[in-house]
Amino acid sequence: MKTKRKSATEDLRPEYKFDYSNAVRGKYHQHLSREGANVVVVLGPDVAKAFRDSAAVNDALRTLLQVARSSWRPAVRTNRTTCTGVAT
Repeated sequence: MKTKRKSATEDLRPEYKFDYSNAVRGKYHQHLSREGANVVVVLGPDVAKAFRDSAAVNDALRTLLQVARSSWRPAVRTNRTTCTGVAT
């Protein structure tokens, strides 16, 4: 005979149970949107020291993108065959 499985809430310890009836959706949304805090990328401390503000980081990245786009060339394919490395 199969044993009855416990639900996920029965497996949790009492200190981990959360009362979702008191939860508030989007509690900090207005606070974050007011400050414009849309953090998607976090810079390392050594990189952050090199720039005075976020505008300087954006300018540097835009310049890097322009250089990368202007120097991009498609790969040239040759008609030579390669050795498969089979020992004779």
